[in-house]
Amino acid sequence: MPVSVQPESGCRQSCCPSDTSNTMTRSSAKKPPASRGRKPAGSSPRGTKPSGSGPGGAKPGGAKPGGAKPAAAPDGSIPEDAKSERIAKVMARAGLCSRRDAEKWIEAGRVKVNGKLIVSPALNVEPGDRVEVDGNPLPDREQARLWRYHKPSGLVVSHRDEKDRPSVFDKLPEEMPRVISIGRLDINTEGLLLLTNDGELARLLELPATGWIRRYRVRAHGEVEQEALDALKGGLNVEGVQYGPIEATLDKQQGGNAWLTISLREGKNREVKRICEHLGLKVNRLIRTSFGPFQLGELPRGQVDEVSSKVINEQIKGGARKGGARKKPGKPARKRPPLAGVKRADRRR
Repeated sequence: MPVSVQPESGCRQSCCPSDTSNTMTRSSAKKPPASRGRKPAGSSPRGTKPSGSGPGGAKPGGAKPGGAKPAAAPDGSIPEDAKSERIAKVMARAGLCSRRDAEKWIEAGRVKVNGKLIVSPALNVEPGDRVEVDGNPLPDREQARLWRYHKPSGLVVSHRDEKDRPSVFDKLPEEMPRVISIGRLDINTEGLLLLTNDGELARLLELPATGWIRRYRVRAHGEVEQEALDALKGGLNVEGVQYGPIEATLDKQQGGNAWLTISLREGKNREVKRICEHLGLKVNRLIRTSFGPFQLGELPRGQVDEVSSKVINEQIKGGARKGGARKKPGKPARKRPPLAGVKRADRRR
């Protein structure tokens, strides 16, 4: 089934070529004599930090990697070519859970490093360290994958539920790997839920700074005017909780119910329901129709559809990983007054 993808509005990419100029020097120019106190050959030039570890040197682990991260060894140990990282980040990258859940697992006493139980996530694991979760070695990291899932009402989005209620993860196909959700939906909320095997990817797309719009179709008991919905564009404060700008449209009034389309970027806990209650409405059906560029479309209820790696690269790595759709406008460049008697072409030289 083809993936329903819609480009996120507001995403722009620009390339600004920089002008370069070459300066010519006379070959017969003499070198200046060495001055007293000159640094010996091989020393670092002014403004650069010496290599190696130490307060003024390069950070441990070398340069910041730009490619794929090394996977854990079969025994759960960190590869020798990896860098020192927080334990929760390593667990999330292995696809076990999100970084936030990893911190909870650590505090619950489920994680060991080199055979020793740890109770605080404030720990960096080094190359060669062996990590175990619930007695099992850290699994190899797989390529990041993403799925669209049409969540039905009546399922919780949790791997472990205290009330032992049915979970969306119990309804997924058996051939799927272990996945986590990108954000959550309430038990009675339907619609699009994104799933991934990569904890770092889940954390990235959950952040409000990513700027992706969550769009919902809402049926609520009561009546409301479009004028009241327009007032939400500036955000509002409900019982001490500040909500950002919200786009809301009254689609139709059907009997005692109003059908709305609500778009927001933050996705705070029960945000749509709290906003509707603030307007005197009681939500009785809530459907998420899109998350960023990914659409629910015609995906049947309870079905899952994997997003191709090409779409992931185009929509996620090309959008969210480069700062998201929403960017704060910078200050306009200061214009310099023209130089009298100098032509534009001469000033470029």
